[in-house]
Amino acid sequence: MADLHRLPNLAALRAFEAAARHENFSRAAEEIHVTHGAVSHQVRGLEEELGVQLFTRKGKRIAVTDEGQRFAAIVRKSLMDIAVAAAALKASAGQKRLTITAMPSLAARWLAPRLGNFIDLYPDIEVVLQSSGQVVDLERQAIDVGIRFGSGNYPGLTVEKLMDDYYYPAASPRLNGGELPATAQDLGRFHLLRGDDEPWLPWLRAAGSALAEPSGGIVYHDLAMLLRAAAHGDGIALARHVIVMQEICSGELVRLFDVAVKCPFSYYFVCTPQALLRPEVRAFHDWLFAQVRQFDTVCGWPQMSERLYQHEYRQRG
Repeated sequence: MADLHRLPNLAALRAFEAAARHENFSRAAEEIHVTHGAVSHQVRGLEEELGVQLFTRKGKRIAVTDEGQRFAAIVRKSLMDIAVAAAALKASAGQKRLTITAMPSLAARWLAPRLGNFIDLYPDIEVVLQSSGQVVDLERQAIDVGIRFGSGNYPGLTVEKLMDDYYYPAASPRLNGGELPATAQDLGRFHLLRGDDEPWLPWLRAAGSALAEPSGGIVYHDLAMLLRAAAHGDGIALARHVIVMQEICSGELVRLFDVAVKCPFSYYFVCTPQALLRPEVRAFHDWLFAQVRQFDTVCGWPQMSERLYQHEYRQRG
């Protein structure tokens, strides 16, 4: 019979399971919020304790051994059993916790400013908001709700379309001494700020401009940084309506022209079918869709060009 006092270190087991699943120490470290070196050290310590090689290493690349795969499956099930038991205890004790994941831009600029209202309505629910640009495994990472920007194809999950979004140029009203471009072709005289994988070409073609896709300069991965650069007068941003409304309403940025192009992706509410049975998840679901209806009423949606230029976009988390 195994001796419970001789169990391997729990932190090492968690690091090993994440590394085995990703077959990458860096991604495992990012998931469990430690350094790459810490994961490597914990895994080596576990290998020494067990007397078994769990990974093969070729330079910076690693692969799980057959023994490691079998052990990882057992550890994964055990950790999941612990997580489920802990969640059940919290539920029985009346502790309600809601964990939400969303893209950083939407989380910071649209969802977070509204969450205070949800907390006022449901003070007994503790809300944890995580922001990630990656598509995460809701069940494995114990996340209740995801808000994703993509095509809506998320197998195994309950999926409901939340809202669309639209692109249009936005600039500081003080840019170029207040002399802003009068036509889409005039944009060629200005610095066009670029977001990661959100090109200008679809909008330029919809607006009837023959300008080429801008190149050079900074490519902003974070849309919030892109908008701050535009507000500082560094150039003209191609802005997403839902994300830019703070600056439009405050007057920091103004929308240019009357052409908007619909994004090829939309925002979706996603959760596991089991999660939607929980009262706190259902309450958040109903509140969230009410917020979208209110946003639609107050802010409206921009006029959309019927001319859509096809471009290959990648799905976001």
